[in-house]
Amino acid sequence: MPKVDILNIKGENVGSLELNETLFNTEISEHSVYEVVKNQLANKRQGTQSAKTRSEVRGGGRKPFRQKGTGRARQGSIRAPHYTGGGVVFAPKPRDYSYKVPKKLRRKALYSVLTSKVVDGELIVLDDLKLENNKTKEAAAVLNAVEAGKKAYVVTAENDNNVYRSFRNIEGVDVASASLINVYDLVRHNKLVITKDAIAKLEEVFI
Repeated sequence: MPKVDILNIKGENVGSLELNETLFNTEISEHSVYEVVKNQLANKRQGTQSAKTRSEVRGGGRKPFRQKGTGRARQGSIRAPHYTGGGVVFAPKPRDYSYKVPKKLRRKALYSVLTSKVVDGELIVLDDLKLENNKTKEAAAVLNAVEAGKKAYVVTAENDNNVYRSFRNIEGVDVASASLINVYDLVRHNKLVITKDAIAKLEEVFI
C-alpha cells in the first residue's frame, strides 16, 4: 500500500497514512479520464444558443425584382443567407448536450486521477482542518504552510460551511465534501488537499 505523510495546518509532519490501493494505487487510464471530463463539460453546456433560418427572419416575402431582363442574378427573397439581415444557414437551435457514461468508467477515471495525484506528489493529507477564526487570511496561511500552491482542491469529510467560507475568496481554490468530488475538478487543480477523515469517507463512498 502507498504511504503518505500526514501534516497539520502548520505544515508539520504528525504521522503517516496507508492509502487504499483501489483508490490510490490503480492502473492509470488516461482515456477514461478524457471520456469522463468530456462528459462533465458537455453536461455543463446550457445549449441555449439560437439563430433564425431564412424562414424565421421577418420580411422578404416579396420578390426583390423581376426574374429576367435586369442583368442580375435571379433572387427570390432579400432574407436569403447571402443578404445582410438574411437568415443563417444551418442555424444553431437550443438543444441538450448532456449524455451518460457508465458508472464503471466514472469510477475508473476517478481512481486514475487519485492515483496520479499520489504518483505526481500532488496529494496533501491533513490531520484536521479546523480554523479558529474562519478568515480568508487564515485559510491562505494554511495553504502556504502545506505548500499547496495557487490552485488547490480542498476536500473535507462532510460539507463544512466554515471551511467553505474561509477558502471561497482565494482565487484558484475550490472546496468540496468527499462524496461530491469529481474528475474534472481533480484534473484542473494542481494540488489535492484532503483531510484524513475525508480519505476514509472516499473509501466508504467510492469502493
